[in-house]
Amino acid sequence: MEELLQEVVDVLVVIVEACGAAVIIVGAVWAFVRFLWVGLRHRAADGFLPVRLTLGRFLALGLEFQLAGDVLRTAVAPSWEEIGQLAAIAAIRTALNYFLGKEIAEERRQMEEDENRSTDGPDDASSSGTDRSTSRAGRTR
Repeated sequence: MEELLQEVVDVLVVIVEACGAAVIIVGAVWAFVRFLWVGLRHRAADGFLPVRLTLGRFLALGLEFQLAGDVLRTAVAPSWEEIGQLAAIAAIRTALNYFLGKEIAEERRQMEEDENRSTDGPDDASSSGTDRSTSRAGRTR
């Protein structure tokens, strides 16, 4: 019975790891196409930020699938050696995911700040114009 379960788990591991690889490949291809598109249309460095963020999300998701495959691999009667390998792999992938997540959050924050600066620019001019009209109205009284 344990051998049958191990065979089923082995097949599932291959499927889950293939899904992880597919996510990473799709993300890389998508990012490359967007990179070319942005590069040809805008040629500005800030246009590449959304491409990097999306690629980072694909990489993070792909790493999660890979980690799930590793956990699944040790689900049936693991040896201490397999548990040690899983711990090392999980630590490395978790660290990669953590730092990737931090970078994505920082890039997203920077992108939002840039958007706010470009949005706030015209609003500041209109509000300062309102202030001038208010001060003129105050002077005419």
